[in-house]
Amino acid sequence: MNFDFSEEQKLLQKTARDYLSENAPLGLCRKILEGDEPYSRELWQAAGEMGWLGAAIPEKYGGAGFGHLELALLAEEVGRALAPIPFSSSVYLATEALLVAGTDEQRERYLPGLASGELIGTFAIAERRGRPTAASVQTTFKDRELVGVKLPVPDGDVAGIAIVNARDDSGISLVVAELDARGVERESLASIDPSRSLARLSFQGARAELLGAPGKGQELADSILDRAAVLMAFEQVGAATRAFELTKDFMMERYAFGRPIASFQALKHRLADLYVKIELARSNSYYGAWALSSESAELPVAACGARASASDAFELASQEMIQLHGGVGYTWEYDCHLFYRRAKLLGLALGNASEWRDKLIERLDHPSAV
Repeated sequence: MNFDFSEEQKLLQKTARDYLSENAPLGLCRKILEGDEPYSRELWQAAGEMGWLGAAIPEKYGGAGFGHLELALLAEEVGRALAPIPFSSSVYLATEALLVAGTDEQRERYLPGLASGELIGTFAIAERRGRPTAASVQTTFKDRELVGVKLPVPDGDVAGIAIVNARDDSGISLVVAELDARGVERESLASIDPSRSLARLSFQGARAELLGAPGKGQELADSILDRAAVLMAFEQVGAATRAFELTKDFMMERYAFGRPIASFQALKHRLADLYVKIELARSNSYYGAWALSSESAELPVAACGARASASDAFELASQEMIQLHGGVGYTWEYDCHLFYRRAKLLGLALGNASEWRDKLIERLDHPSAV
């Protein structure tokens, strides 16, 4: 069994890395973080033109028709660049929801816009702190109208559509709502990473339509989150790898007592431990990418391993980056806090690592329930 990527896939990844290195340096992330714009519109438009946003969307719906392996590699590069664009919300979640559960009519209506970047999507299932469950859903869907509040919603302030879980006569269902329509109010929320926005969405009789079978919303949401977990794991691995590389380069150039600080044994051990952590996450992510691209029954378990290990790796990489930079690592001028902020945001975006480890235990103990 070959878990490596093909030469064509590696070329796609290299092209993305080269483009982002030139057009999306860390200064772009800092510019969005310090400014008033919620995301980089220029980079988002370019991502659409290059086919990144529609990588997993079939060509008949306006996508590039690559596949999930290619999308995973693009996600890694988006992570390396700390790209300040709503990539995960629109591509990993909203697009995947439509691919998994949408009708042909819904796909024809929404996927071309999502692929080009003219439309941004998001996934709104949280209503309070803690892991979203069927019992915690208070939003209602009746007579094609949506009533309730969702928060925090990633990129909800800029999205055009949202996939929402709501309670109806059949139980919990998924619906798709257009956010520019009547009956929707948005409120931007403070975020630890202002380069990726969060919002509160209030639905007061907003028009919506069913996505997938009625009463199957919880099962569909779990499936979509599994798929997104694999893709976000690649984004986290990409960012963790970049943090490691920048930290290593800094330690090679920073001298103390007449020698590079990277030569001190205690610091070398910390870098080695971090490297192992990242490579373990990469291995789990590869397994998840295989399971996702092949529609394997192992995806629920593979997604848990990828998500938990990648969250841990990026969290550790961002912490070590600050500490191994010494005093300057805590300053606003250095880029360490950009990685720390993104690690915290992504680490909670789909549920934290502890929740995914709990899921892993549940799924290993009760495989028939998956």
